[in-house]
Amino acid sequence: MRTNSALVLNERADAASHTLPPLLVEAERIAATVMQGIHGRKRSGPGESFWQYRPYGFGDSTSRIDWRKSARSSHVFIRENEWEAANTLWLWASPTKSMDFKSHLSKTTKRDRAYLTTLALASLALRAQERVGLIGSPQKVSHARGALVPMATWLLRSEGATLPQSQHLQKFSSLVLLGDFLERPDDVAATVRNLAARGVSGHIVQIVDPAEETLPYDGRVEFRDMDGPLKYLAGKTELLRDAYMEKFATQREAVRRIAHGVSWSFTLHHTDQSPAKLLMMLHGLVGGAKSRAFDLGGFA
Repeated sequence: MRTNSALVLNERADAASHTLPPLLVEAERIAATVMQGIHGRKRSGPGESFWQYRPYGFGDSTSRIDWRKSARSSHVFIRENEWEAANTLWLWASPTKSMDFKSHLSKTTKRDRAYLTTLALASLALRAQERVGLIGSPQKVSHARGALVPMATWLLRSEGATLPQSQHLQKFSSLVLLGDFLERPDDVAATVRNLAARGVSGHIVQIVDPAEETLPYDGRVEFRDMDGPLKYLAGKTELLRDAYMEKFATQREAVRRIAHGVSWSFTLHHTDQSPAKLLMMLHGLVGGAKSRAFDLGGFA
């Protein structure tokens, strides 16, 4: 049993190592197309992470003097820590099997689009020296550019919970959740309300394949559960279209209401749409510039 597990883990690690470079390159390329400047910059204040040294000045408390640094110089220096009450960007991309779906109407899976957007958002924030963290990841939040590779590695190898688990999110942080959100609305609502109760600003991005909304199939089609043995053989798929589309729209509207119920934003994104457009909109939302999101469309 252990041998089989080790082989499976090795195969997954090998697959991830081959996927990682192109994913990062594409994420960085898309991030480079989005203007910086909306996000707030780092500044000093109460916190635990070191930011910088600066010369001692009139009005500074002597308790803030770094005597070790000052002893090696002819000047007296103050040690400043990063102001951690400032915005920290938390990201989460759904690991569910349904995210692997890709129809003939799209060139990418929902998972690839979610991971690409997650890393591109992280890249933008890190370029602006913002603190970024992935929900569920053992890595600490960081503002170092070198954090992007560990983030990508963890994303590609993660098999986390189907919905984000609450953790220690700082008040006033920003949170972006990307997934298809096909889970039961009650489960989504409980998760979102728990996260919102922590005082974070949230943004839900529902990523869907265009075929999931329109059911563009005719005739005899077999549908299979991507995460189980369930199958359904439709004799005339076109006869199911109206009822299916209504049910899918009901699910989407339920998630939208959940987001709006806690004053979060909701965005619907199709995998045949531009990832750069989605990234531009999210960058504006996270930075508080909602007017840009309305101009670009897709915000609800």
